Amino acid sequence: MRKPFNPLQGAILKALTEGLFHGADMVISSDQVVANVQRQFAMIEGKKPGEIGLILYVLWLLLGGPLFLLLGPEWRARRIEKRLQRTQNDMMQDLARIRSIIYAGYYGHWEGVSEDDNRANPVLAQIGYTLPAHRERGSGEVPVTAFPGRDLTYSDILEPDQIPQSAGVIVIGSGAGGAVAAATLAGHGHDVLIIEAGPHYPSSRITHEERRMTAHLFVDGGIQTSRDHDIVVFQGRCIGGSTVINNGICLRVKQNGLTHPHADDVFADWAALGAPVDEARFVRSYEAVEARLGVEPAHPQSGRHNGPHLLRGWADHAAGTGDEKDAQSPATWFNKNYGPRSIGADCAYCGYCNTGCPYGRKQGMAQSYLLDARKNGAIIMADAEVRQIIWKHDDPQTAKGVEVRLRDGTRRFIEAGKGVVVAAGALASSRILERSGVANTGTEISLNIACPVVALMPEGAPLRAWDEDQMTTYVDRGDFLLESHFQPPMSMSTLMPGWFGDHARRMSNYNRLASAGVLVPADRRGRLKKGSLSFKLRDDVELPLLRRALSALSKVHFAAGAEEVYPAVARGLALKPGDDIDAFFNRVIREADDVTLSSSHPHGGNGRNADPEKGVVDLDCRVHGTRNVLVTDASVFSSCIRVNAQLTTMAMAHYATARDPFAVSA
Repeated sequence: MRKPFNPLQGAILKALTEGLFHGADMVISSDQVVANVQRQFAMIEGKKPGEIGLILYVLWLLLGGPLFLLLGPEWRARRIEKRLQRTQNDMMQDLARIRSIIYAGYYGHWEGVSEDDNRANPVLAQIGYTLPAHRERGSGEVPVTAFPGRDLTYSDILEPDQIPQSAGVIVIGSGAGGAVAAATLAGHGHDVLIIEAGPHYPSSRITHEERRMTAHLFVDGGIQTSRDHDIVVFQGRCIGGSTVINNGICLRVKQNGLTHPHADDVFADWAALGAPVDEARFVRSYEAVEARLGVEPAHPQSGRHNGPHLLRGWADHAAGTGDEKDAQSPATWFNKNYGPRSIGADCAYCGYCNTGCPYGRKQGMAQSYLLDARKNGAIIMADAEVRQIIWKHDDPQTAKGVEVRLRDGTRRFIEAGKGVVVAAGALASSRILERSGVANTGTEISLNIACPVVALMPEGAPLRAWDEDQMTTYVDRGDFLLESHFQPPMSMSTLMPGWFGDHARRMSNYNRLASAGVLVPADRRGRLKKGSLSFKLRDDVELPLLRRALSALSKVHFAAGAEEVYPAVARGLALKPGDDIDAFFNRVIREADDVTLSSSHPHGGNGRNADPEKGVVDLDCRVHGTRNVLVTDASVFSSCIRVNAQLTTMAMAHYATARDPFAVSA
């Protein structure tokens, strides 16, 4: 196995491990943790392993250089506490995020290949965790078994020697926007080629080895960040895109009974910005997607503990605030594209949605729209990155085709007879368009900012929130959302606040934990700079809203009976019943560095607008100034949509292609 970290970097990793676990009971050695980290990063393609290697050197020097390696774990722990845990220096706070890699190396420990190989996994035993294959399911419960027969097969993916020289319509990206557009265009009779930068991972190839799946299915192995490292941005990079590694949540931007009555009207906001949609037609696109995917509410059984925990806590909390907005907040079960139950494809609630469903029970794009596209003659390329659109020399407004870089580094030109559809995701689509000479791309990017809050529940009957669907319930407060969520061991350890023995103690109580997160809109705050996302939260808008949302969720946990609450603040502090929660968040969150932030929903960058001076694409999602180039992913959203983006991305792709955009040139 290739080792991405050299001997000195390995020694630094070992010293960090021994310092971070000082005073904690380790059931695998620090050498094994380093080996686990080496293995995980060996699977990650791109520049991230090199970046982490450089960070290790910087950390080593700032923590004492040779002394950090020579002196014992107790000294290292004191040094880490002083320089990393208690720091308020931005650079040191960024460097402190290395702790998540160490914890992933410990709690992501995997033995052999299969789940059976891990029956005696000492780390999983230490926290009382049982892998899905070994869980007992009673009468009436959904078995943890595969639902076969609705996956793309390997024969559906082109071999390198099968790559065509031309296609009618080239669709870049196979996720929510690309797959729906490809299926709809193929249904119109177009000869469609779908090009995906990532690999093909059918359900049968997906496992519960978290480190392997994050390395292979996510951009940058799941550690892509904004330029200043304040926000982790999770995006899929595989056939099916982010629909492979998301939770299947399907929320419209507004819907009676499911959206707060005082929430911003996204359609009205778009219209005010110069980007109206035909709302009735957009709703029909929502309905078409929901019907195809069998969207229905999550079954209460699938989130039987952690889901109701949020709903009960919110009901008790809202009853005591006297705030009309709290009283009007929808609090219910997510609509999802798992199943449908009518054909026996219910979610098996294994808890691993974010590393792919190995059971074929989620109707991601590879189990739905890509199949539809194939039935109508579309063909699919994997491991092929579109670098740029090539324009006709005699007609620079018309795309001639695309330049593709294959896995072996070679480049190919593929001609587009009718046109090109860009749907590679908000960030990648912006990069492709910029390299293609399109002006003003990668601007006004919005994020839904997520931040977790974990709660320790009383001793007694184990909560076992890990034996559930990861996300099942939500509260729409109007200005923010609260969402139940729980993670498998490796992912949970990276989100769990706390240092040293505190972190180990919290993980040892894995069976007693409940968890949820806030979702806060950050509207048009980002832009790409040299291909990387620059994103800043405002001191007078997003940060106060984040504090208020985290405060509300902490109070909800206590209302539901929590003994301690662990908000994701950098210093790892805990809240107790009776604490002044509002004052706590006002004190400890001064800037984004002070808290763990992530986003799975980047959108914007190539916004729709009738005015070419204000948007990259027109109201039909055609790139301004071009004849045959469309963008059909979340990058065309003109402002922050506030809720999970999957369904609206699919609806926008359907909206843009339901009326054949290439009919005139057909």
